Amino acid sequence: MIKFRPLRADEVEVRISQVARDSSYVILLLYKDARCDMRILDEVVGPEKWMREHYECKGNLFCRVGIKCGEEWVYKSDCGAESNAEKEKGESSDSFKRACFNWGIGRELYTAPFIKVPQTGKDGNPNYKLDNNNRPKGSFAVTDMTVENGKIVALNIENVWLHRTVFALYPQRVCCICGKVIPEEIYRGSMEANGKPYCSGTCKRKDPVNVEA
Repeated sequence: MIKFRPLRADEVEVRISQVARDSSYVILLLYKDARCDMRILDEVVGPEKWMREHYECKGNLFCRVGIKCGEEWVYKSDCGAESNAEKEKGESSDSFKRACFNWGIGRELYTAPFIKVPQTGKDGNPNYKLDNNNRPKGSFAVTDMTVENGKIVALNIENVWLHRTVFALYPQRVCCICGKVIPEEIYRGSMEANGKPYCSGTCKRKDPVNVEA
């Protein structure tokens, strides 16, 4: 049985999927690109033991991904959706990614939470800025993600331009200074040593209690 590892945080992409009419919030979507699928296939089964083929059926472009299991080739396929930019290229890439989902690559993305990011955070600072047309601008990235039993259980998303956490899943395991999600091992160590969750020594030194001390 072929088992693919969960995606790492740096393999997950983030894009804005919806914007409020007044730009007061955005909805973010997590996804993987085709290059990520190819890297994982090469890593797990070897570049010589997988293949992809595209074909058309009833006007839809399908991709089937074959993996050599012993002496047999096993295939799983799916169809793609059109891209707003390039129809054929978009369908080709999307059908490949969906076929890889059927093999289990990145399937944990289906368990992602609903990611709604308000323009202004609870601390009064902006989570993203607006351009001259009052549209959100900036780049978002997943900086931490934990997957357990095929489900995303911890997630941290930052605005790369502002160096700011804009979404955190499981807020009880975040740094008490910067708000970043802390890996379980670091969280436990910090709680045992400090009684507070710090993601790093830098944040520990920023704590007003420690500064005063």
